[in-house]
Amino acid sequence: MSRRILAIDPALRNTGFAVLELTEGKRDPVALAYGTISNSKKLRQSSCLLAITEELRTLIKAYAPTECAVEGIIFVQSYKTAITMGAARGAALIAAAEAGLEIREYAPRRVKQAIVGKGAADKSQVAFMVRALLGLRETPDADAADALAIGITHLRASTAKHLKGEEPELI
Repeated sequence: MSRRILAIDPALRNTGFAVLELTEGKRDPVALAYGTISNSKKLRQSSCLLAITEELRTLIKAYAPTECAVEGIIFVQSYKTAITMGAARGAALIAAAEAGLEIREYAPRRVKQAIVGKGAADKSQVAFMVRALLGLRETPDADAADALAIGITHLRASTAKHLKGEEPELI
């Protein structure tokens, strides 16, 4: 039996995504797909949100994940940025919820801690470690690397909780 995870790092212009699979009895997951949903600065916000939802729906149909891990809300200085990020996150969550995926969220600091060993790691450190952990031939772009890191964090956290007889919180 294997577990297939859709991991998402939501943002209006560059949403990172990853599909990871962990086969029972194996220690490390395999990256089936990863990349960035990029939206032009010329697109209206509503068009960007629709593109995010549609691209994620396509990925869900193609890879049939059963779980979704998403980056949690981060503190931002600007209310406008917070609203925009929340809207992108909502678009991603709608695609996952429509497909009936179990959705869990992970704080950015927790993801960095799990992947690099320190919560204040920068994006290049996360990308480097993701490449090493997954045995990738190339270093993924920052948004895809963040999504891969979220997926790895989810697999580690949910496996640890399962072994303890606990269930991670659903959102």
